[in-house]
Amino acid sequence: MDLRLLVIAVPVADVDRSLAFYTEQVGFGLDHDVRPSPGMRVVQMTPPGSPCSVVIGEGMPLGEPGSTKGLQLCVDDIDVARAAMADRGVAISKVQQLGPEGVPGSRFAFFADPDGNGWSLQELPA
Repeated sequence: MDLRLLVIAVPVADVDRSLAFYTEQVGFGLDHDVRPSPGMRVVQMTPPGSPCSVVIGEGMPLGEPGSTKGLQLCVDDIDVARAAMADRGVAISKVQQLGPEGVPGSRFAFFADPDGNGWSLQELPA
């Protein structure tokens, strides 16, 4: 039996602000932005090349805005990905070597969304 993780919920305070951050600055694609019932809004976005999407919204039990930490985006070239995000206005750390030099998966950069949900870029070539 496969257990596929395909959607991660991220709690935010302002859906429109977060939608703009994730699509315009981080570079996620917008899958849908729907209001299935009064008081409920579901926005789903997918990072380019990822099978897993991120959902934000209103009227859903997602937790406190800013409470999600440790979300990770894996990229082939962290220097290129970091520069692209920084150029689009993402406040992102410098690349950090967190393991032995030359070991795949040991280079990271960190950023947060407008609510403080914590993300990292990890260089992990395909």
